[in-house]
Parts: sequence; C-alpha cells; structure tokens
Amino acid sequence: MTHIITALCLRDSACVAVCPVECIIPGKPENEWPWFYIDADTCIDCGACVPECPFEAIFPEDEVPADYTVSKEGVFISRGDGEEVYDGHDDKGEAVRVEKVRTLAVGETVDLRPDKQPNYDYFNSKGGPDDSSSASERGAKVGMGYKAIGK
Repeated sequence: MTHIITALCLRDSACVAVCPVECIIPGKPENEWPWFYIDADTCIDCGACVPECPFEAIFPEDEVPADYTVSKEGVFISRGDGEEVYDGHDDKGEAVRVEKVRTLAVGETVDLRPDKQPNYDYFNSKGGPDDSSSASERGAKVGMGYKAIGK
C-alpha cells in the first residue's frame, strides 16, 4: 500500500526532504499537475512524509477520507476549479504560487477519495515523468508501473 497526496497539497516540499526512497515528485507542468505526487512503485509505505506536511494532505491510500472536515481557517483545495491563488512559501522559504485554488470553510466536509487516481495518473501520462526524464529532473529514479485502483 502506498500513501496518497491529496488536493490539500500546496507544494511545501517538506515531504520530499524526509522521504528515504525519494518517491515524491513535484508535478510538472504546475498548471496541469499542481500537487506533489507519490510513485506507488517506489513508496515503501514508511509514513515519514505524513507528519511533515503542514497542510495535512497525505494519507495512507486506504485511509483517504470520504468526509474530511475542515477544522481551521486558511485551508485550500487545489483541484483546478477554484478562482483564487495561493501565494506562500515552501519549507525552504522559496516562493510557492498555486493557481485555481479554493478556500475551504471551517466545518466544510470534502471527499478526498477522488484525489487517489491523479497520483497514479501522473506517472502514466505525457504530463508526468517518463523513462526519458533524468533523475535530477524528476527528483528521484522512479518506477513507471501503473496500478489500477478501486474507487
């Protein structure tokens, strides 16, 4: 089982720094792939990334919530259908800009299960890394297997 990065991700990158197998990749191009993605074939399911995410966007695949309830102000969702822009900084102080986000209201409930498939799709699309990508471009040498998952 792998971990899944959901649409709550705002590209902080702290998860990348702690991953012992370098399986977390920033989506490129950012306008099409706004999150970071976990290569399921490389992930060892250690969970080191989970507590590092300041947006609480990472879950074990079988625990991605159908009813995530927002408990604090300032939570965004990045599914490409929002009209807002998130401007912030990652864990290294670098500027981060994520477009087409939406601010979630405290108490709002969101189904994050649809965010599972993009983690797999990223590694099986022309937008994601492919065998011609260098490890430095991709952040890690990752497998290209595709797993179909149940919804």
